[in-house]
Amino acid sequence: MALVFRVATQLVGLSVSLLGWVLSIITTYLPHWKNLNLDLNEMENWTMGLWQVCVVQEEVGRQCKDFESFLALPAELRISRILMFLSNGLGLLGLLASGFGLDCLRVGETRPGLKKGLRILGGTVFWAAGVATLVPVSWVAHVTVQEFWDETMPEIMPRWEFGEALFLGWSAGFSLLLGGCLLNCVACTTQAAPAPGPYAVAEMQIQCLYLENGTADPRV
Repeated sequence: MALVFRVATQLVGLSVSLLGWVLSIITTYLPHWKNLNLDLNEMENWTMGLWQVCVVQEEVGRQCKDFESFLALPAELRISRILMFLSNGLGLLGLLASGFGLDCLRVGETRPGLKKGLRILGGTVFWAAGVATLVPVSWVAHVTVQEFWDETMPEIMPRWEFGEALFLGWSAGFSLLLGGCLLNCVACTTQAAPAPGPYAVAEMQIQCLYLENGTADPRV
């Protein structure tokens, strides 16, 4: 029963981490980190991501333009690109490590210490990936709030607001943290004693044979 619980927890942790990794990739390339609605033209909406800025018009549709210079971007967008790439790479590494460390796989079943180490490595890497996702998303949100409430800007000037990608990024980061926590917790728990092997079964049969013949075990 304990083994089934451990395997189920490992699968849940890996599944949650996989979900967080996929959401992190989507967040990286989604051009909706910031939204801007114009009061003068309600049919025109602007969105900004890490790679491009888009304008959505009711008659024309969506038109996007990539950022021409990386160095010309604000600091939060430059660092966010790097951290999101780091998060995606760490998430892939965590999936590979924790995947090979699952108890339900027969690969490496003769080396339980190695499989446990892979699970701990995968969970730790997922933690790092979650932090690498939460930091840029929270940083961009913090800058957006500061600019929105900047009293030095004229009131008639439109201001950026939170985009859907920020909420998706928060979900991705917390999913990676939760998945890594589950994997590490189940890896640190005491494993159940292994089932008796063929040598233990043979030894038990020999002892039973001695008892049936009314003789004592010569090893006693």
